[in-house]
Amino acid sequence: MRVLLVDDEALALDRLRTFFDNIDGVEVVGQAQDGDEALTEIARLRPDLVILDVQMPGKNGLRAAAELDIEPRPELVFVTAHEHYAPDAFDVDAADYLLKPVRFDRLRQAVDRARRRRALREQAARADALQEQMAALKASGPVGLDDNGFWVPERHGQRRVPIENIDWIEAARDYVLLHTSVKGHLLRTTMAALEEKLKGTPLLRVHRSAFVRPDKVVEVKRANRSLTLLLADGAHVQVGPSYVGAVKDALGLD
Repeated sequence: MRVLLVDDEALALDRLRTFFDNIDGVEVVGQAQDGDEALTEIARLRPDLVILDVQMPGKNGLRAAAELDIEPRPELVFVTAHEHYAPDAFDVDAADYLLKPVRFDRLRQAVDRARRRRALREQAARADALQEQMAALKASGPVGLDDNGFWVPERHGQRRVPIENIDWIEAARDYVLLHTSVKGHLLRTTMAALEEKLKGTPLLRVHRSAFVRPDKVVEVKRANRSLTLLLADGAHVQVGPSYVGAVKDALGLD
């Protein structure tokens, strides 16, 4: 999670940076000292989370948040020495509200809350995109594989997705999701039909619900007799029991 710190007090910024050095999965990408600078840095850096002081010279944190017009909107956590600003903070959809001096445990809790909110927003956006793709699929009918790729429907036509661009594939009811490094594409077909069409390609079936490109596997996790593949894009793909042997052979595992 990329974080921008906004406070007019140098000591407060130093304290926050020290705390964030001890929170996993975050990176402080910049800082600002007033509301106008905060809006400029948010537009430039596109952080996932902004830690925003309420009281600053010039444009304060609440006003800056009210003027924030950017998508995707970062999560906001306000910090202040005064409790009475809390209702105003949540009026601008803050994830949390911290009182100064900020405690490490409360900051970590606020970061966790912001992570959960962001994940829910991203999940909702993906669901909306899938609904649009599914509607387009139903309107256009089945699409298939040419010699080197798939034709998949989009809102204004069809797009060709070359097989060499596909990192992995997962089943989604009556559809499959083709995952590339850029985005996912929805295709109406079955895994059985897909397996037949993908014979001779680099994509390996690793589960009744998944295909994987072996060169995208960066780690193999073992638990008892099961295997889980960690892919370059961060996805975790379970290997089905009947596919373990083929996967080990493809990856050169013992």
